[in-house]
Amino acid sequence: MLGLFFKKEKIVEFKSPVNGETVDLSNVPDEVFASKMVGDGVAFKPDQGMLFAPVNGEIVQVFPTKHAIGLRTKEGLEVLIHIGIDTVEMKGKGFKSFIEKSQWVKAGDKIMEFDLNLIEETGKSTLTPLIITNMGNVKSMKLYKGKVTPQTTVMKVKLKL
Repeated sequence: MLGLFFKKEKIVEFKSPVNGETVDLSNVPDEVFASKMVGDGVAFKPDQGMLFAPVNGEIVQVFPTKHAIGLRTKEGLEVLIHIGIDTVEMKGKGFKSFIEKSQWVKAGDKIMEFDLNLIEETGKSTLTPLIITNMGNVKSMKLYKGKVTPQTTVMKVKLKL
């Protein structure tokens, strides 16, 4: 009976969506991300043009320009991955998607390729935010800082019960 009174805390672990290093959101050159207007999380400076699923979940949106992906975890966390800053202006050039809406992915699945050099040549930032957009479901969040690979746990999100 005691189990009814003590719910186990639910923690969702996020892996890095890229090879590279973490960057604090406040350093992202876009006020919407830097001020956490759309949510909280961490950004990455990728050193390769490959994006991996950071967590198990369902793809809820692949933007037509392929610069951003929305997914939802089975726990209900809504996640936005935004490849680069102002990359919507590239209109999909240099991006190749391996996913589609309603598809389920596992952490580590390759979901997108992007041309890092082309992003830089067009004067855009390659910084890639990973944001939880429904922070009302989040009790606390721990972030990892440093060099990362798709096997590195970069966020531990404790859910509200």
